[in-house]
Amino acid sequence: MSDTEVLGQETDSSSDVDVDGGKFLTFFLGEEEYAIEILKVQEIIGLMKITPVPKMPDYIRGVLNLRGKIVPVMNLRTRFGLEEIEDTDETCIIVIQHEEYLMGVLVDQVSEVVDINTSDIEEVPSVGAGEQSEYLSGIGKVDDSVKMIIEVHKVLFDVPEAVLDKSEDGGG
Repeated sequence: MSDTEVLGQETDSSSDVDVDGGKFLTFFLGEEEYAIEILKVQEIIGLMKITPVPKMPDYIRGVLNLRGKIVPVMNLRTRFGLEEIEDTDETCIIVIQHEEYLMGVLVDQVSEVVDINTSDIEEVPSVGAGEQSEYLSGIGKVDDSVKMIIEVHKVLFDVPEAVLDKSEDGGG
């Protein structure tokens, strides 16, 4: 019932948002545009051979060998509960670094790097967002569009320990 109250009033929700403004890499999953803090992005690579790994969660597509490092690759569509589609020429992998871990994120298409001011980032509304809202840290307003800002730790690194195994004893 508090959801309807929020819709009718102007609120200063910027203080409740967990993300600061700055530069963000934007990308598409279907028609929706998402954003991730550019400082967490190590690199963007074209689609390459991903080796499936048994007994991993369904949203982990497998692993790839990135210059001698084994990097798990997450299908963000599957993680968000979206319909799976065939890979295209636009499909690519964004390699994210968080602390000592790397994670590849499979996305439909990378868009651009944008500046989003802290004052243009609002709290994720709880109305209709469902499960996806827990994966978002805010919604950025850029010109006439919105960019859903990914909560990197929750989406990419709140996964079973086996996915993040650093495998220090076997590398190259």
